[in-house]
Amino acid sequence: MCRLVSILVRSRNDEAFIGATLKAILEQRCDVPFEVLCCDDASDDSTPEILASFKERIRRLPRPDGIYIPGKRLNYMIGQSRGDVIVFNNADAIPQDDHWLANLIAPLLNGMADAVYGNQLPRKDAQYLVRKDNIRAFGDGKTAAKWRFFFSLVTSAARRDDLLANPFDETIRYSEDVEWAHRRPMRIAYAQDAVVEHSHNYTLVELKRRFYGEGYADGAIFGDAPSLLRELAAGVKEILRDVVFLLKHPAGLKELPMAPVRRLTQKYYHWKGTRDYARRNTST
Repeated sequence: MCRLVSILVRSRNDEAFIGATLKAILEQRCDVPFEVLCCDDASDDSTPEILASFKERIRRLPRPDGIYIPGKRLNYMIGQSRGDVIVFNNADAIPQDDHWLANLIAPLLNGMADAVYGNQLPRKDAQYLVRKDNIRAFGDGKTAAKWRFFFSLVTSAARRDDLLANPFDETIRYSEDVEWAHRRPMRIAYAQDAVVEHSHNYTLVELKRRFYGEGYADGAIFGDAPSLLRELAAGVKEILRDVVFLLKHPAGLKELPMAPVRRLTQKYYHWKGTRDYARRNTST
């Protein structure tokens, strides 16, 4: 039985999206009552003012002291919630209809899953290769189902008692969602009809930082031995998929010259992160 759903929204400098995100959340049609909890991480744009405009319709949590660590912030917000089911939704992930919430929590309520993640559509300004990556990771779910492991907290749901018994890791800086979902056997469901708009056109600098962080986290989560050859081979395969996709979408062919650079950057920095984790955690 679920008496209340708590929707947790974290933000930092999300003025371009958070108003639309909260409006869409508050307009949800759901048989279960829900509360919305927001915690802003010292935004220096108009995000705090936008949050204030929603007044009593949301519950604003004070920012905890100390630096931002994803798992620590998530555990704090879960502790402040009152719902039997916890929904995580990024401030920049905009629900696309008023059934997003009902569709997202359905596998939990019917006992078919222990955790659920939703569908992410690329934004209208998304680069073509970003669109391709979103389709592969989400879409009908068939591609991601063949991967070793996949879970995304961007728009997702789990039971509060499970989250309290198994809190997020408060030491890692990336992939805290994957670490949490991979830590023990779980039934994970993909809710294709729970749709948000969410994507990022990362710069090369941002790609380096993100994939290094994910590589370091993957070393901790999966215990993989670093292999530059394996990473580069995977990069070449992805480049070939990029070429095929762009040929099918001629408007995106302008991205072709940078495609190999971006893919090999991703793979190199992922390897570097995995390598650094291994070096720092190998017993001597």
